[in-house]
Amino acid sequence: MQILTRIGAPLALGLAACAVTGIATTAQAGVEVLVQGTAHQALFGVSFDGPRGVAVGAAGEVQSSEDAGKTWTRSTLPTELSLLGVHVDATRSIAVGQSGLVFTKAPGAEWTKVDSGTTKRLFSVSANAEGLVVAVGEFGGLILSQDGGATWHTLTLDWATLGTEGGAEPHLYGVTVEADGKVTVVGEFGMILQSTDRGRTWGLQNKASASLFAIDIRSDGVGYAVGQDGYALKTTDHGATWNCIDVGSKAILTGVTSNASGQVAISAMREMVVSSNDGSSWKHVESPEVTTMWYVGVAMPGSEGPLLVGQTGRIVKVGT
Repeated sequence: MQILTRIGAPLALGLAACAVTGIATTAQAGVEVLVQGTAHQALFGVSFDGPRGVAVGAAGEVQSSEDAGKTWTRSTLPTELSLLGVHVDATRSIAVGQSGLVFTKAPGAEWTKVDSGTTKRLFSVSANAEGLVVAVGEFGGLILSQDGGATWHTLTLDWATLGTEGGAEPHLYGVTVEADGKVTVVGEFGMILQSTDRGRTWGLQNKASASLFAIDIRSDGVGYAVGQDGYALKTTDHGATWNCIDVGSKAILTGVTSNASGQVAISAMREMVVSSNDGSSWKHVESPEVTTMWYVGVAMPGSEGPLLVGQTGRIVKVGT
């Protein structure tokens, strides 16, 4: 399935344009360890729909919760490969990972492996209620499903037109699919790509020198993208335009989530940054559970604070 590309909004090149949005302070936030695994375990992604959540990780590990993350049940899918991303909504759960792995699950049913049509490592997956699902991965990996993840098509973009040197295929790390079919993707070279027509055509919204590793856009249009060297961006119009923001960190920012109450949580390598006012000010979370560990996946299942998953299979809850 050949997908044509179009150039979208003017590019925001480099990192120098970041505007300070408030001084980052230090917070002794409470960190509660909910799940602690072994040194050989690792969790890479987490997603919630209401109280129902799923975390995924190395060697096919799945952790499931039915009570907004208070308790978890561990299971293992039939693979030795790592699951790197997961999406949960009212009608489905979808997990993706190494070598093009895709597993799907209906509520109350078992996980089923499906043919993704790719062997590329997949990092992230997102879906909307109509069954539009998009997963992204290494070397321009971009696959799309119109039927809730049962069947998949590979999308091929014109990377030279989108501005990569020599048409190089960038790694794509994060994706979000909105209710109206708008798809926004982040990746290497600070790229933010967006399709407003369910993946048929694509525009380039941002390009920079630092990679972006994660994206989150809420139903009200407010969203965040984060990546290398503390690079962070914010949108208030469903990803049509982005502004660089200063979150008070130079860490590798690995995940981001927010809610309509203005709570924002950014996971990082041995660091975590939170906001209670939609990014007007930021706080560093100071706890050994954060500063001595790495976390990747982050989710906000309720009003009590974010959940993070990462090193040694840990799942922690952080008070904001």
